Amino acid sequence: MRFASHVLLLQLATVSAVVAVSAGVFTVLGVQQLQREAESSALAIARTVAEDVEVRASVAEFSEAPGTPTHAAVAAGPLQPLAEAVRTRTGALFVVITDDHGIRLAHPDESRLGERVSTSFEDAVAGRETVSWETGTLGESARAKVPVYAPGGGSGAPVGEVSVGFARASVFTELPGLLGGIAVTAVVALAIGVVASVLIRRRLTRLTIGLQPEELAVLVQDQAAVLDGVGEGVLALTPGGEVSVCNERAARMLGLTHPVGSPARELGLPAPLARLLADAGGATGEAAQDVFVADGRVVYVDVRRVERDGHDLGTVAVLRDRTDLDALARRLDAVATMTNALRAQRHEFANRLHVVAGLIDADRVPDARSYLADVVARGPLKFPVEHADRIQEPYLQALLGAKGIEAAERGVLLTLGAETLVTGAVAEPEDVATVLGNLIDNAISAAVDGEEPRWVEVELLDDGTDLFLTVADSGAGVADPSALFERGDDRERAGADAVHGHGFGLPLCRDIARRRGGDVWLVDAGGDAGGAVLCARLPGTMHPEPVGTATEGGRP
Repeated sequence: MRFASHVLLLQLATVSAVVAVSAGVFTVLGVQQLQREAESSALAIARTVAEDVEVRASVAEFSEAPGTPTHAAVAAGPLQPLAEAVRTRTGALFVVITDDHGIRLAHPDESRLGERVSTSFEDAVAGRETVSWETGTLGESARAKVPVYAPGGGSGAPVGEVSVGFARASVFTELPGLLGGIAVTAVVALAIGVVASVLIRRRLTRLTIGLQPEELAVLVQDQAAVLDGVGEGVLALTPGGEVSVCNERAARMLGLTHPVGSPARELGLPAPLARLLADAGGATGEAAQDVFVADGRVVYVDVRRVERDGHDLGTVAVLRDRTDLDALARRLDAVATMTNALRAQRHEFANRLHVVAGLIDADRVPDARSYLADVVARGPLKFPVEHADRIQEPYLQALLGAKGIEAAERGVLLTLGAETLVTGAVAEPEDVATVLGNLIDNAISAAVDGEEPRWVEVELLDDGTDLFLTVADSGAGVADPSALFERGDDRERAGADAVHGHGFGLPLCRDIARRRGGDVWLVDAGGDAGGAVLCARLPGTMHPEPVGTATEGGRP
């Protein structure tokens, strides 16, 4: 049996059970309502008879008379015809009146007058009204018993009781009609349930394209394996622009939470990705590519429109996180820079030691002292960096030396500013190299595009664990400061000669700094009077111990 048929039978069984239970409940409630109505009617009639002045007076006379009333005396009294008249008008089974000893003063069967009643009368004689279903000489009935007080003696002891009852057969005369109505309602409800179940079965078959649950489960497992098993993020949009698929990898890259079903324009996607998705990825089958920075991570994206059999199925974006590769490349560059600097430092030290040894061997000790003093004044390593001796921190010294060589090759002089003062040691060389290296590279490119003389000035200052950077250049300045930290669309045209605002180096620097609680900002856009000035603050990137303590083995 197919799944849709199982669902149909289950729905029919459920509807039938619900209808049966509902019919049973309504039947019980109807019977209880009829019983309560009979009890209420008996109580109301009994109260009315018990309040009648003639009834109260007659019952009081019989109660006060000595001995037990005789049948003849009771039959000749006014209570029997009065009770019969009430019973006839109300359709009650009986209207019985007794004195305080339970002697019948009125009864439908006159032969029982003057006898004690067959059911309890103590509650009524004690002043309490009772309603119950009891069986007496006339059969089972819903009966109410109410005390009768003497005229003018409402606060005294009762002198008798009035008992009114309705036979079970008369109480449930309306029950067949009630049951018929419930049965008709149950049949109608069952018919509606059957029709609804058939319609649901048809719709289920249409929506699942006739697939069985096992087949759907396999499809879901395959989709989950594909989407969550690949290393790329996958973001798919419907033709209407709503997110239909977003695997966990894509959600982490873009910082999304439960995006499926939401319009893409309301998710706050990065501008390059939002632009590509809005353009629907260009022509069908042709991927549009871009790269952007999201939460400090470099992401490459391919977007393409998907069609099948002439139907637009939407747009699919494949996101690739290249942050680790870029970080590894930066780390390797930093290691290569440090290695080259240390190698150059080793050769330089060896050469200087040879000079000092030669001077001492030639008995030219004053010249050796003068040479060593000059070495101390100029620093342990000679880089094409003006005022290089202002930095003694090995890592920064090596990085600036390498950048000084690159700048010199392009005709730019790298200078350390007069406010430079670094007393600690670099604790996070990767982030420092990324931010400082990018700022210097941008400044060198800007200086190359400027007029002679071409220069770049760097100032470094540490404060505890914070490192402050200032980079100025002799270029033409920043043409559009508002777009400085946005990735430019002309990076391919600019290529290696890109200057301020091209590529994604500056946005990446700002994201890295802000992730650490710092920032990168433009101090002066420059212009005709000079180039741009950028500053950065990198918290937690320095060890506060003195340079000499951290690098004692690396200094001459």
